[in-house]
Amino acid sequence: MTRVERNRLVVENLPLVGFLAAELSSRATHISREDLAAAGALALVTAADAFDPTMGVPFGAYARRRILGAFADEMRAMDWASRGIRRRIKETTAVRDTLTAALGRTPTTDEIASTMGVDAQTVTDALADAERTVIALDDPIVHAVSSDLPLPDAAAAQGERREVLQHALEALPERMRLIVRAVYVEERPVKEIAAELGVSHSAVSQQRAEGLRLLRDALDRYDAENPGDSPAPTSRVSDAAREAYFTRIAANGGRRLAGAFLKGAAAL
Repeated sequence: MTRVERNRLVVENLPLVGFLAAELSSRATHISREDLAAAGALALVTAADAFDPTMGVPFGAYARRRILGAFADEMRAMDWASRGIRRRIKETTAVRDTLTAALGRTPTTDEIASTMGVDAQTVTDALADAERTVIALDDPIVHAVSSDLPLPDAAAAQGERREVLQHALEALPERMRLIVRAVYVEERPVKEIAAELGVSHSAVSQQRAEGLRLLRDALDRYDAENPGDSPAPTSRVSDAAREAYFTRIAANGGRRLAGAFLKGAAAL
C-alpha cells in the first residue's frame, strides 16, 4: 500500500475516532474525550501502517478494534485504584450492606471495622474511595462498553434506546428518580445527596442500586421480541410494582412503547 493510500485511509476514518471517543467518554466520565481522541488517532495511524488488504478484513473493522484497544490502554493508565484497593472497597461495602440488613440500620464505622478485624481508619478510607465514580478496568462492564460501542450506522438504534431509557428514568418512583438523576446526571456525591434528603448514605446507595436494576429491567423488556420473552428481572420489587412501572413507561412513551411494556396487551 502506498503512502497516498495509507493517508487516505487515515483521513477517511478520522470521524470514526471522534465518534468512538465521544461515545466512550459519555459513559466513562472520568476519561477526557480529548485524551481518548489523541490515543485513538495514534492507533488509527498505526492501524493504517499495519493494514494488509489481502486479509479480506475491511479497514474500518480492523481500525475499530485497534482504536478500542488504545482506549482500553488509556483507561488503564489513568485508573487511580489498584486491584488491592478495589478488593478492599468491595469487601468493606459487602460487610456494611450485610450489617445493615442484619441490624436494620446503617452500621457505624467501628462496627464495620470490628467485623472485618481492621482499624476504623481503614474502613473510613475504603468507604471514601467507594464514593469515587471511576470505572474498574477489571469490571465486566468495561468490556461491555467497548464491545457495545456502535458504529455510526448503528447510531439511530442507540438513540432509540436512549429515548427508552429517558422514559424509564422518568417513570421511576419519585425519590428513586431524584437519587439516580443526582448521581448519574448531575454527578453529585452520594454523601451530599444523603444530607439533603435527611437519610443515610446506605439508604441512598440502596435506592440508587434498585433504580439501576429497574432501568435494566426496562431495557430488557424493550429489547425482547415480545414482553413475555424478557429475561428474569433483576430488580427486587414485587411483580405488581414492576408491572406498574412498565405501565408508566408505556403511558409516557405513547403508542410506540405500549406494545413493548404492556404484558400481553396490544399497542394502544
